[in-house]
Amino acid sequence: MYLNNLFPAKNAHKKRKRVGRGIGSGLGKTAGRGHKGQKSRTGGGINRGFEGGQMPLYRRIPKFGFVSRKACVTKEVRLSELNRFSKKLITLNLLKEHNIIHKNIKFVKIILSGSISSPIKVYGLRVTKGARMVIENCGGKIEE
Repeated sequence: MYLNNLFPAKNAHKKRKRVGRGIGSGLGKTAGRGHKGQKSRTGGGINRGFEGGQMPLYRRIPKFGFVSRKACVTKEVRLSELNRFSKKLITLNLLKEHNIIHKNIKFVKIILSGSISSPIKVYGLRVTKGARMVIENCGGKIEE
């Protein structure tokens, strides 16, 4: 097989429509757009969701709920994730350095999921009741 023997498969290249090129082409005169009307004009057509002047559906239905902006900068950390630290003082910056949380995160809450093997000291982080019990039972401290 040589490069000069290669050719595309049958119907692999479909010819584009050449509109407005006379009666014989089948797409002459109106060029497949029909007679008159908004859609036959250049630049004609309507926006997505337009209902002819009637109040559109996306504006008729009520708005509901809200998105907390604080939720974007808050993260939960599992107790089991705190086992990987050799340092015993857990802070927000330490979690950022070890890529457990993103650099934009400002608030962290430690939740009870898994367990810890050694006593740790948590500084400046929020802790759930269950996680607080486990940390204190293990001999750790929590300073908020």
